[in-house]
Amino acid sequence: MEKEKWQWQGWGTAWKGVGIYHVTMTIPSREPLLGKLVIPENDPKQAKVELSEIGVQTKSCVDAIPVRYPEIRIIQLRMMPDHLHVILYVTKSMPISIKMVVRGLWQGAKKVDREHTTSVSPHNMRDNKRSTPLFTEMPFIRPLSRKGQLQTMIRYVQMNPQRLATKQLKPGFFHVQEGIEIGARKYSGVGNVALLQAAHYMPVHVRRKMVEEAAHGQSQALRDYMNSCVAEARKGTVMVSPFISPDEKRVMEVLLKEKKRFVLLADNGFRDYYKPSDGIFDAVAEGRVLILSPWEDYQDRKKISREDCIALNGMAEDICAALNHEQYSGK
Repeated sequence: MEKEKWQWQGWGTAWKGVGIYHVTMTIPSREPLLGKLVIPENDPKQAKVELSEIGVQTKSCVDAIPVRYPEIRIIQLRMMPDHLHVILYVTKSMPISIKMVVRGLWQGAKKVDREHTTSVSPHNMRDNKRSTPLFTEMPFIRPLSRKGQLQTMIRYVQMNPQRLATKQLKPGFFHVQEGIEIGARKYSGVGNVALLQAAHYMPVHVRRKMVEEAAHGQSQALRDYMNSCVAEARKGTVMVSPFISPDEKRVMEVLLKEKKRFVLLADNGFRDYYKPSDGIFDAVAEGRVLILSPWEDYQDRKKISREDCIALNGMAEDICAALNHEQYSGK
């Protein structure tokens, strides 16, 4: 039964070979039983997690991995109140696969939980009342193979306490809001919905013709268009786009750097406990960004299709047309 529930990402990966893997193990109920988030002086940058007894023992299961398997190094470990992240580096081929190593971690954590909840002491009477074990879901494992992916994941893991603290201190901007009606379409959103009450909106959509001309040495039109988008944002216009192409992403990077406001159309919906990516996260926390999606969350989505790109760019233009024509009503 357990084998049937075990699901892996990245089919075709050489699980016994050299590689780097990001592993996440979560308490399904999301109860903060592994520890408590502490935010000194209400400063998210100082946030840290004070581990509970079971949190300390679970961490020891992770720390034991390189002792048992000398081929493995722990690059990064972060214990959170209701989950943990660990990045493992397999330095040379092993006789068993990394999935069996992670399975051993999972079984060890379950054993810790059982021992902790069955031992009777005044300190864990509350835990004894739990009717279900902590780690009922299999760990999630993701191979890290693309350029830059490791450093991005290390920063993501390191920033987890600060992100959680920011969400707790500013819950409104990170709550998924459903049924945001703009024109003829409804969206779910994360961020500052008040951005839908601005005076003017403009889509950011780099056309293929501009890119093709730039590839043949005629880049003036592309440069002029990208500069015009930034100039509009500097005037106070709220820019709207899925920011898909590399040139559109460069525009978004300038908007983030200059702390300008924009609406980002996402190519996927929002799962529970959704957190925006690095630069976007801070902008959302400061109320400068609204992320909208017309779709539900699809966990198996691997790559955005051309049809989705066209649809999202069309939605950006529709949103601008609707909001410029008639101020958002808040329905």
